[in-house]
Amino acid sequence: MADVKRKKVQQEEQNPFEERVVAINRVTKVVKGGRRFKFSALVVIGNKAGQVGFGTGKAQEVPDAIKKAVENAKTNIITVPLVGTTVPHEVIGHFGAGKVFFRPASEGTGIVAGGAVRSIFELAGVNDILSKSLGSRTPINMVRATFAGLKELRTIEEVANLRGLSVSEIR
Repeated sequence: MADVKRKKVQQEEQNPFEERVVAINRVTKVVKGGRRFKFSALVVIGNKAGQVGFGTGKAQEVPDAIKKAVENAKTNIITVPLVGTTVPHEVIGHFGAGKVFFRPASEGTGIVAGGAVRSIFELAGVNDILSKSLGSRTPINMVRATFAGLKELRTIEEVANLRGLSVSEIR
């Protein structure tokens, strides 16, 4: 019994990221003999402390597709700048026809977002945010648009360093 607990603790130490499956699609390829079915999975991973990533995987079985998506997500991890429990400023992320608008919210507001966007913010460690999906509702486009917006976020200290000013001069 102790060995099982020890192995579980070791696995958690090796992988500090929590995984969440956002979407699973059945993909069909029509060939001479009929149809070939595969599954594609979209997965978001995060440590709830500012690091989050997403990945996609495709395989003949759902668990294999999820496993591939998690491995792909580990290579696409970004760090989200946080100010307390929210983001530093409002931003619109674009990808294809998908747009995601999000703005900081006061403490206690919670995550006001839908579907795939909500799971990204939860796994990134953002607890208070207002969000709206504009344009495409496709999960992969929403995830990519959200990540495009998260990459644009800057803290006031980063902006001050870029401009060669002090934080008090910017405020």
